Amino acid sequence: MTTLDSSPPPGAADLAARFGLTAEAPHLAQALTHPSYANERREAADNQRLEFLGDAVLGFCVSDLIYRRFPDADEGTLTRLRAQLVNAEALAEWARATGVPDALRLGRGAGASGLRQSTNVLADAVEALIAACFLDAGLGAARSVCENILESRLEAFERMGERDPKSELQERLQAKGQPAPMYELMESGGPAHERWFRVCVRVGDTMLGEGVGRSKRAAERCAAEAALGGPHARAFGLLTGEEGNGA
Repeated sequence: MTTLDSSPPPGAADLAARFGLTAEAPHLAQALTHPSYANERREAADNQRLEFLGDAVLGFCVSDLIYRRFPDADEGTLTRLRAQLVNAEALAEWARATGVPDALRLGRGAGASGLRQSTNVLADAVEALIAACFLDAGLGAARSVCENILESRLEAFERMGERDPKSELQERLQAKGQPAPMYELMESGGPAHERWFRVCVRVGDTMLGEGVGRSKRAAERCAAEAALGGPHARAFGLLTGEEGNGA
């Protein structure tokens, strides 16, 4: 029987803590192992089986979360909301913000080709980590992780309902007599089949928010969402209702 390489990758301890795991958790190293790494080391198991399980766990946890959180939403609304919340871009954005790229185990060629920042690779790793959390810490821990991953996006949806964030931002600015928002491409990258774009939204000289997406339009939507809840939102009159009355 082959002994699997289960040694934790560098930087895995902090990431493990986010998932309620220790660096020695049985499935952590596997969850961070890209197939390219396993292909170079026969003793290492890749994360594809965990990704399969994690996709199902994430789908269940998100479905349960939005079912409880939006009691008046019908089936169609819940289905659309789940699709908007659970997608490769959202998972990869969270992965980049929490150090997943640095903890991935990639083969030499894959690492050199930029796969460490690949949207699909990062989204797969997050799903595999959710599966590791489920297997090693239980459903309750996995449910908490899924809620943490999606919380900021859920809050934005609760503020806006199903409205387009770009339209919402422009209308709120106009209502306060502010200039129209301007979107600026900051950087882009990735291979031709998996491009990514980073966009910021400004009013005058003030940057209200920024976002990353697989298209400029998707990045602009993310930037608008960030602006609606960002540090300058109150100064520009973007908060409404209870948001504007809070501390």
